[in-house]
Amino acid sequence: MSSNNLAVLNALDSARTQWYHVTAIVIAGMGFFTDAYDLFCISTVSKLLGRLYYYDPAVTNKPGKLPPNVNNFVVGVALVGTLTGQLVFGWLGDKLGRKKVYGVTLILMVICAICSGLSFGSSPQSVITTLCFFRFWLGFGIGGDYPLSATIMSEYANKKTRGKFIAAVFAMQGVGIIFAGLVSMTFSRIFLGFFEGPKFKDDHILSTEPEGDYMWRIVLMLGALPAILTYYWRMKMPETGRYTALIEGNAKQAAIDMGRVLKIDIQADGEKLSQFKASNDYTLLSKEFFRRHGLHLIGTMSTWFLLDIAFYSQNLAQKDIFPAMGLTNKDVDVSALREVFETSRAMFVVALLGTFPGYWFTVVFIESIGRFYIQLIGFFMMSVFMLIMGIQYEYLKKEAHKWVFATLYGLTFFFANFGPNSTTFVLPAELFPTRLRSTCHALSAAAGKAGAMIGAFGVQSYTLSGNPKKIKHAMMVLSFTNMLGFCCTFLVTETKGRSLEEISGEDGSKNETQMTNRPSGTSR
Repeated sequence: MSSNNLAVLNALDSARTQWYHVTAIVIAGMGFFTDAYDLFCISTVSKLLGRLYYYDPAVTNKPGKLPPNVNNFVVGVALVGTLTGQLVFGWLGDKLGRKKVYGVTLILMVICAICSGLSFGSSPQSVITTLCFFRFWLGFGIGGDYPLSATIMSEYANKKTRGKFIAAVFAMQGVGIIFAGLVSMTFSRIFLGFFEGPKFKDDHILSTEPEGDYMWRIVLMLGALPAILTYYWRMKMPETGRYTALIEGNAKQAAIDMGRVLKIDIQADGEKLSQFKASNDYTLLSKEFFRRHGLHLIGTMSTWFLLDIAFYSQNLAQKDIFPAMGLTNKDVDVSALREVFETSRAMFVVALLGTFPGYWFTVVFIESIGRFYIQLIGFFMMSVFMLIMGIQYEYLKKEAHKWVFATLYGLTFFFANFGPNSTTFVLPAELFPTRLRSTCHALSAAAGKAGAMIGAFGVQSYTLSGNPKKIKHAMMVLSFTNMLGFCCTFLVTETKGRSLEEISGEDGSKNETQMTNRPSGTSR
């Protein structure tokens, strides 16, 4: 129980919400803003890359297009880097401390975002190869932000609003997606104003403005800006009190650090540290861990994996679905920069009306409804809407029904974010003990990115041709994966209203969350 906790941990759990909590949300959230911008801005310019570097003179009636395997790597290579970075930085966060490796992720993101925009070469293949190289390492830095931001926020927060704080950090992902569309839309429109030529040249080859080569580079390099602005404040944050006390064994320093940020006096009761160590002296691969948290880890990994198959399939394939919804014109009817503008505009609209509100609904209701039920509702509603779109795809894609299709498509994003896309981020930051919290979150997030890679490489490859039957089949399969996620949710438990030490059993109490998976925020 919380009464068995160290004084510094009780102080964190019962602290009133104050300016420092807001600051921590902004600092960690700006990392997620950058993550989302860097991951999703490539979707707005990938077709432009094909038109710039893969035009075939033998085909005079079609613009250039990235070959399917090249498209998959350009769009998906950052996901491979993200998965790798999550595992590496998640492990380091537990071994070296959250703060020591927190700034490294930002530095890597800044350098690689700039270098991605500077991807030059003597041939189209060398440009794309260089771009993929730097986007892999960009993803590597992004991956580190997932477990570190979640863990830091959970360990700083009080127990009454912990879910809101972690969800608010993650909600900045929605802002990043909006800005990915907004920035691409703005710069493509600026370049159009100066450089737009006729739709067709005299020889009927579709116009591809050479200035587009500057445009995509600017869009990618701007991803470094928010990371640069955040670095100073991230380095000023002290190590979390929980890591300092429970892992480093320095209750006095933890009390000093947390007393300073919370502006209160905290007793340094180091005599209880031996009790905590005795209760938690086990490793990830031990029988004790699997007895206490085995089902939880399987639950957080499986639900995040299944969610990201659907979530990233839609995000990364939306530039191909937009024409069917009537939000963009076909590529043969517009110039290259005009196509970027229309794709970015459609991405911006869907993110603003469908994606963004879902994140903040989670922030508002996560402490009242709970993580467990929000995740169940989200998975179920996503499955229903995707099934409807799959079964009725030919009917919905008709001009007369395009706004019904757009509404259904937007609702899947809404319930992804007012649902498992948010809760799968929150739960791993709460369910596991301090010495393994970052690692377990990393394993869960990496499972998610494995699902994202299936979406990027598998589903997108299957639907790349735009064949209506293939899109229909893909939607129905994604509906099924969401129902599997619904079922796997029963492997986790509700965490609201309890301290992290009570949830994990670190305070010496029975680890009741492993004994029962009932969605309750109270002890028996």
